[in-house]
Amino acid sequence: MDIAAPDMKKTSSLTRGYLICLAGTILWSTTGIFIRYLTETYRLPPLVLAFWRDLFVAFGLVMVIASLKPARLRVDRKHILFLIFFGFELSLFNSLWTISVALNGAAVATVLAYSSAAFTAVLGWRLFSESLGVLKIFAVTLSLIGCIFVSGAYDLSVWQGNPVGVATGLLSGLAFAGYSLMGKAASRRGIYPWTTMLYSFAFAVPFLFSYNFFKPWLPVGVASTNFFWLGGALVGWLILFILAVGPTIGGYGLYTLSLTYLPASVANLIATLEPAMTAVMAYFLLGEILTGPQWVGSLLIIGGVIMLRLSEGNGFHRWHWLREH
Repeated sequence: MDIAAPDMKKTSSLTRGYLICLAGTILWSTTGIFIRYLTETYRLPPLVLAFWRDLFVAFGLVMVIASLKPARLRVDRKHILFLIFFGFELSLFNSLWTISVALNGAAVATVLAYSSAAFTAVLGWRLFSESLGVLKIFAVTLSLIGCIFVSGAYDLSVWQGNPVGVATGLLSGLAFAGYSLMGKAASRRGIYPWTTMLYSFAFAVPFLFSYNFFKPWLPVGVASTNFFWLGGALVGWLILFILAVGPTIGGYGLYTLSLTYLPASVANLIATLEPAMTAVMAYFLLGEILTGPQWVGSLLIIGGVIMLRLSEGNGFHRWHWLREH
């Protein structure tokens, strides 16, 4: 009997998990690139873009789930009101995130969205009675300081020149935290993850549709009632469809699949590579360049996210128990 065989099999499984998770993270990191390209090349209003993106995602998920597990399309009636509210929260996040990319650029918007780690830690403590130890507080502080560096909020001229962009970027992080907490609540209700994703995106669509009618009260170029803005631009429609199917459905799908091979903590750590990947791709594809302070801020936010993951790991709790005893 070959004793090394089980170890080789385990190593092969872990390698497969790392590659799958990395592929999912790469797909996620292209989201800002696609959005930035559509808003710059076609001047596509961010809220119109968000509407079509969520609509394509909902249809894509219906087709995938119907072909694989049709029973997952059904959901208990007692969850409908919750899922409608989830869709509303998702619509806020998608709106703020898409506008942030248009105003701040793909790289900065992605990093600011990761301020959600800090917001999630604090809100999780208040709403779900999650622990908020010294390490987690330090991680939250790092993330918030990083956001200040990335957004340039330490410079008063930035608030004068791009106050809407900075505020929108930070609000997108808060909305992302809300989305994460709603996902946790859905899990506690026992709703299948892919079913949750389908219904939250589907219910977000009418909200995103209605937001465009607030055009007179929104910044110029953010919304439009011309939902067929792209007209006959087939390339534009194709990119919009790829944005929905690839980074959104594909990213979530591969990440979920990787969890069958990797511990959740490891998969989450790999996902923190997204801001760095987006920054690199934005540089080569869009010519976006992060300044020195923005690189420092990015590293602080990523470091804060990693510390949050470590603070939730069993290894940290065992170390803390040994130190106390």
